[in-house]
Amino acid sequence: MTRTRLLVLLILIIGLTIGYFVYTTEKNSDSKFGFKLGLDLSGGIHLIYIAGTSNLKTGDTGGALESLRDVIERRVNALGVAEPVVQVERSGVGDTIEDRLIVELPGVTDLKKAIAQIGATPLLEFKLKTASSNSAASTTVVYKDTGLTGQYLKRADLVFDPTSGKPLVSLAFSSDGSKLFEEITRANVGEVLAIFLDGIPISEPVVQEAITGGNAQINGNFTPAEGRELVRNLNYGALPVPITLASTETIGATLGAKAVNAGVAAGYGAFILVAIFLLVWYRLPGLVAVVALSLYVFLNLAIFKLIPVTLTAAGVAGFILSLGMAVDANVLIFERMKEEVRRGKSLYDAVQEGFARAWLSIRDSNLSSIITAAILYYFAATNIVRGFALVFGIGVLTSMFTAVTVSRYLLKAVTISGKSAEILFGSAFSRAVKEES
Repeated sequence: MTRTRLLVLLILIIGLTIGYFVYTTEKNSDSKFGFKLGLDLSGGIHLIYIAGTSNLKTGDTGGALESLRDVIERRVNALGVAEPVVQVERSGVGDTIEDRLIVELPGVTDLKKAIAQIGATPLLEFKLKTASSNSAASTTVVYKDTGLTGQYLKRADLVFDPTSGKPLVSLAFSSDGSKLFEEITRANVGEVLAIFLDGIPISEPVVQEAITGGNAQINGNFTPAEGRELVRNLNYGALPVPITLASTETIGATLGAKAVNAGVAAGYGAFILVAIFLLVWYRLPGLVAVVALSLYVFLNLAIFKLIPVTLTAAGVAGFILSLGMAVDANVLIFERMKEEVRRGKSLYDAVQEGFARAWLSIRDSNLSSIITAAILYYFAATNIVRGFALVFGIGVLTSMFTAVTVSRYLLKAVTISGKSAEILFGSAFSRAVKEES
């Protein structure tokens, strides 16, 4: 009865995964196979903005543009997987130098949608954090606008407490900002006055007292590096860089539909060849491995749609690489099972011991792959490398589930005794079959 329940549960998981994959493919028919494809496979939108840096000091231009680029990239790549290209450049000769912001959005063909993703100039805001109770059991945090924005902030500086040596962030407001800041702090002593940049909180200091004169300090448990980052965000939110759309262009795929179709055909061919090998060499365990591998493919593709992941040629390569590792895990498990059978154990016990012995090797090899993917994702300088690392990491995690959990319980559910086991499991298990019969 336990085996039957396990088999039914696995069939249900497989059915739900395939059903979700098919549903989302039909629903997202605007792109190839329903997936979001990168610039190299599907093309997209190329936008050029002129950054208004004429009012900035020469030494502030680089930092302002860097901050602007970070904000825009965060807007169009909130999950870090959309793989846009966001970069700044300077062009011109002599006094006619322009600072430009270049944005390329893969898979986007709607110009209005693209412009909406970019949005307007970064905005610095000061909001009061309040809590309102909707019921006795739930409390909702609400941020209330104060009217105090970056236009009232003259500058922010990193200073150090002369007594403790701790880093502090010093704020200086304009004359109008000083009056507004005094009114806000006087009426909200003990409350949190959160600082937002582009709609995201970057600091939540508590008002200790009414502040007059337009000068304030933020003292928190942050490092000098964190303090410098906060100062940079405050200064370039207080001195926003206006951007003006200069030109738009729809760009074609650098590799195109032929590359997509060739990659899909290669994937089908590789899967079929691997399946034939597993079936011929391992018979029933090979069939289980093919089922687990099929679930692995559908599960990965469903995850790619759910996040969603923008697939580039590099991302496809990461997926294929993880597919090979999934096959390798099954082969390792089956070879361990063979060793247990040769020692005289029954087929059922061989399945148990084979998975237990293979697990340590599978765990260590996959763990090293996951660490590599995490390092690549965290330290990558380009979104192409990050996309490869993300797809590869997801594939490795999924392969561990399908190769170890799915294969194990399927084999437990279908393992049989007697002479028929030799036919289904192959001659490698003949010794155990003879002993059982």
